[in-house]
Amino acid sequence: MSLEDLKKRIDTIEESYEFMLAYAAQGLDGDEASKTGGELRRLLAKCDEAMTRLADHFREVVGSERLDPREKFEAFIDVLEQDIRKASAGLRLTMAQPAISSQLVDNLNASIHLRTVLTDIFLVDEIVKKRLLDREKNG
Repeated sequence: MSLEDLKKRIDTIEESYEFMLAYAAQGLDGDEASKTGGELRRLLAKCDEAMTRLADHFREVVGSERLDPREKFEAFIDVLEQDIRKASAGLRLTMAQPAISSQLVDNLNASIHLRTVLTDIFLVDEIVKKRLLDREKNG
């Protein structure tokens, strides 16, 4: 797993969340008849896939890129892993519903667990961006 791969996973999660915000604002009773409903399910699945093993991938990057201080990264990754487990449970429960209303997505968006993962990955994203810029500058 490279820094670029980690960044792609983070971007997928962020893209999914932005779509969920827009979907929640539509006031739909369900996703079956909606053009955006199919896209919602696709992005929820992509988000779930991107979160799956994200902490493990981050650990791999910390090792392969020799990110220091390693123990600080490891402590944060442990927190990220717990947060992802909680957020994924809500995400998967939502996807398991026969109809996904705008209100249900709004409640998922408001979930402290999902918001915590987003905040976690925003922190990781800033670190990744900085490391990529430093790599480009130093060749």
